Amino acid sequence: MSEEFEVKGPHEEVLEGGEGGQSFNNRIAVMTAIMATIGALISYEASVTLGEAILSKNEAAIKKTEASDQWNFYQAKSNKQNLAELATKLTAGKDKEDKKIDIARYTTEKIEIKKKAEATEKLSREADERSEKYMHSHHRWATGVTMLQIAISLAAITILTRKNWLEYVSLTCAGIGLVFGVLAWFGI
Repeated sequence: MSEEFEVKGPHEEVLEGGEGGQSFNNRIAVMTAIMATIGALISYEASVTLGEAILSKNEAAIKKTEASDQWNFYQAKSNKQNLAELATKLTAGKDKEDKKIDIARYTTEKIEIKKKAEATEKLSREADERSEKYMHSHHRWATGVTMLQIAISLAAITILTRKNWLEYVSLTCAGIGLVFGVLAWFGI
């Protein structure tokens, strides 16, 4: 007569619902689903702010190039003005008067070009600042997502090991992720 003994491991007991495992598993499963949902929303916001940061940085680069073009144009007008001033010293009569008119025209044109270049530089700085603001927000969102992902991983380990303290660590990580999400939401 042979007796058969069946030895069950902890994972089999959990699967069969031994010792109230079903309610524990359900609680962790719901907690994980909530964390995954919040994580997806925070991840979306992280992507949006990253896109905005990239667009703003691109705009800043374009404006910086436009400002550089304006300053080059300003320099060209200065060179023409310098040549006209030299010509007034080397010429006489009608040519000298024509060059004085050119000098006055270049001076007036340079004022407008300088205003435009400075305004474009200002737009570039503003776009750069906007990009930095979006990147700061993106880092907050991304940190929140990372903490929620860690929390979800810990929740999975909690189900396998049935350690209550891991559930609290998982909830703590989720809480930290939520805090980062709230900070990002309020632009802090």
